[in-house]
Amino acid sequence: MTRVKKGVHALKRRRSVLKQTKGMRHGRSTKERQAKDALLHAGSYSFAHRKDKKSHNRKLWNIKINAGARELGMSYSKLIGALHQKNIMLDRKILSIFAEYHPKTFAKILEAAK
Repeated sequence: MTRVKKGVHALKRRRSVLKQTKGMRHGRSTKERQAKDALLHAGSYSFAHRKDKKSHNRKLWNIKINAGARELGMSYSKLIGALHQKNIMLDRKILSIFAEYHPKTFAKILEAAK
């Protein structure tokens, strides 16, 4: 059987890894083993933080809704409870947008919930 050298493929893989770690500090951007390790960690962090971003955004929406509701004399929890009782199906993202950018519309929603 003939001998198969993997020089081309190994070089391609090495260049790909080093291209992805461009901008990292110290040996992580120049040394293959450290770069590979850095990529593994970066991938796991990015996966976890994509999940964290969703809960972080929801917390921000709740804060914005609470701020808007308190300006109009109602707490966040009472507003959400009233919306559920009146079957007004607006999610927190939309409510936060109304509270931040369209306060008149948010005031009308609050009046409808009361």
